[in-house]
Amino acid sequence: MPSDEEAQVLSQWSQELARALQILDLDVDQELVLDLARKSADSVIHAAAPVTAFMVGYAAGLEAGKGSRGSDVSPAVATNRAASVAFKLCSDRAEGKGSDPTTQS
Repeated sequence: MPSDEEAQVLSQWSQELARALQILDLDVDQELVLDLARKSADSVIHAAAPVTAFMVGYAAGLEAGKGSRGSDVSPAVATNRAASVAFKLCSDRAEGKGSDPTTQS
């Protein structure tokens, strides 16, 4: 969990990035994203954190996207759904249930 100062900097950065990307109505659940990044780094490798966050965001965007398969799911709901899948994979991996790509041919 970031300190108050770090949380403020992260919030400012998120707002600045959202403006630059022209997604002004985006509300980022920073705690969810940070927790997801932490879990994936701990259960896979450190580099899995940004990749997981990107893939969850991408999946959520597809589900919540305007006109995407006629979806009317809110971005928050879509993000929570996608994050739940990623959290489950992280948990499975931590419990030894996940696949280990280094042992696959």
